Amino acid sequence: MTDGLYPRLADAFPALAIEIAELLRAEGEPLAEVVADLPYYGPCTCTATCINLLTAPPGSSGSSMIQLERNGMDVVWLSLDPARTTITDIEVLDGRDLGPRAQRSD
Repeated sequence: MTDGLYPRLADAFPALAIEIAELLRAEGEPLAEVVADLPYYGPCTCTATCINLLTAPPGSSGSSMIQLERNGMDVVWLSLDPARTTITDIEVLDGRDLGPRAQRSD
């Protein structure tokens, strides 16, 4: 559940949220069940070239990540919190246009 301050990732990027959940389920990954309720904190602003979408406050990530593939190619990398109980940010690697919600407003 979100706290109401931020939209859900599934509302901001419905197709992406569905795809991530499906790819996680295909891997037997229980984190598939948290995707629908992830909040969307906006695009990461750590550097000018960072393309991550934040699903937790900046600095929440641990060192664990999940690489999701389609047809043998990495399409999404998910950073996880230190306890590996939620996804903290999403890096979309396949070059798809996610629209204005993924853009920084520098």
